[in-house]
Amino acid sequence: MSTTTTAPVTDLASSAPTGALLAVCRVHALLPDAGPIGVTAIDKRPVDGPVKVRRLGLYADVQADRADHGGEEQAVYAYGQDDAEWWAGELGREVTPGLFGENLRVQGIPVSGAVVGERWSVGTALLEVTLPRTPCATFARYLGEERWVKRFAVANRTGAYLRVVRTGELRAGDAVTVCYRPEHGVTLQDWFGAWTGRGADPERAADIARRLLAAHLGGDTTLADELRERAEIAAGHGVDD
Repeated sequence: MSTTTTAPVTDLASSAPTGALLAVCRVHALLPDAGPIGVTAIDKRPVDGPVKVRRLGLYADVQADRADHGGEEQAVYAYGQDDAEWWAGELGREVTPGLFGENLRVQGIPVSGAVVGERWSVGTALLEVTLPRTPCATFARYLGEERWVKRFAVANRTGAYLRVVRTGELRAGDAVTVCYRPEHGVTLQDWFGAWTGRGADPERAADIARRLLAAHLGGDTTLADELRERAEIAAGHGVDD
């Protein structure tokens, strides 16, 4: 299992990109679902006041399918307000905080365009971008939108999974400050688009994968196990089963 990188948290000084935490969302209720688990915890809704952030996510939140969701590398899921507004136009309905199952709704910094391994200071917690979200059938059933898995993947507005580097407390209204950004520069959208999205390009994916693996080996970034394994495949270092 991956360990947290020992690379220092680089202060981006006065140029540090800063956004705002619009909402903090936790599970409202477990809902019946036609999938193999039988229930889903995707129904997240905003809560008031401070919320503790622990290694496995927000206090009092839950993931029903723990084989495919959650864990230290997917402890918190964030979605950008800009992406939510884009989807609102596409879907013809408001995409309220939590509707996509996110824990954090963020405004003012790119979320789907975050660099893999960048770190966010939010409240007293420190979070690290790990993975793009891969849409699943549960997500599609919950929204009730036709061909949703494909549409979400093609749009490449994935949001960001984050690991918890430092536990703490956060609340709606907190600043979200990008305090460290790895030099490799590969964003979630770069990786997801080359690996999974429309017009997936094996050569581009291989180039991006090599950059990510070099950063991982050099200590600039600690890749999530899932991303590292896929990067090894894309770079020709592994075998795609």
